[in-house]
Amino acid sequence: MDWDVVSAAVIEHLKFSVTFSDGLSGQVRLLPSHLYGVFAPLSDPALFEQIKVMDGFVSWPGDIELAPDAMHEAIRQHGEWVLA
Repeated sequence: MDWDVVSAAVIEHLKFSVTFSDGLSGQVRLLPSHLYGVFAPLSDPALFEQIKVMDGFVSWPGDIELAPDAMHEAIRQHGEWVLA
């Protein structure tokens, strides 16, 4: 799929860059208000630093994943995806 993530790299805590298989790239920011439920562990900077790409998804330990299709669409339109 065009929206498969091929790379992700932390810029700072709660912010990372991402590149997709179609060459699109941009940034993703998680606002503190989004750090609840399954995303709560990402408030730990050491865990956030463990970002990886697995099967086209951005993921972290503990089965935390972000949907690449929504991320791709937001970055295509705005250059950034902000999770609030």
